[in-house]
Amino acid sequence: MIRRTIRPPRVSSILQNMPQVQFNPTFLANWGRIWLSSTGRPNNCFNKKQGMDFVKEVIDPAIANALSQMLGSIPIKASVKDSLLPPEPNCIELGDTKVIGGVRPQNYDLAYRPDGLRIAYDSKTLNDKKSIKKNWQNMINDLATEATTIHTRFPYAIVIFLVIVPKQALQASQEFDIIRTLERMATRKSVLDQAHLAEAISFVVWDAELGIIDTAVPPASSNLRIEKLPEIYPIYLERYKGLPPHDRS
Repeated sequence: MIRRTIRPPRVSSILQNMPQVQFNPTFLANWGRIWLSSTGRPNNCFNKKQGMDFVKEVIDPAIANALSQMLGSIPIKASVKDSLLPPEPNCIELGDTKVIGGVRPQNYDLAYRPDGLRIAYDSKTLNDKKSIKKNWQNMINDLATEATTIHTRFPYAIVIFLVIVPKQALQASQEFDIIRTLERMATRKSVLDQAHLAEAISFVVWDAELGIIDTAVPPASSNLRIEKLPEIYPIYLERYKGLPPHDRS
């Protein structure tokens, strides 16, 4: 008796330019009111849960939507806790996604891994004056470690970070130092570049009073502008064009 193996249907998606990231203005305005109404605390801020919920509702889904369109309007699926495989072969995983990297296991906020990791994304938020002053340099160390743990095992993977802070909590001297440091880190264009660098970093300053993104920061020439995030498309194209699941594009 000959047993026939039933293979799942082949999944294909056609690559396209990455659109601009669009944050929901209603969500931003709502969270601005929450940030400003932090009664009982010494200064405006989110508590830990609010900070996590803010990025999960406003920031991360916007990045997922843009990447989904770039990869051929593939589905966005909730990540499965501690799973080392995606919930379906060709999808964006949104939520804590465990990756076994070269340094340590690490959860990322979004991943694309149809045959192993191709894109890893993580968001970081510093929510008040005290947090920015105390933690921004530690955050830089975290970003470098997260990029390293990916690139040492998956050198062709694209690493994306987004750092978001409230305008009302950011001092001018801190703004300058943070931008200067992140700009140096967001320079990995080749698989031969250093592992601690990222392919893209966006630095986003949001105005809690107006409920909008501050378009004046970073400066127009900076590689940290959220408008420049779609520049990862040619990097992805160079590394994966013509390969499954994009070999029909």
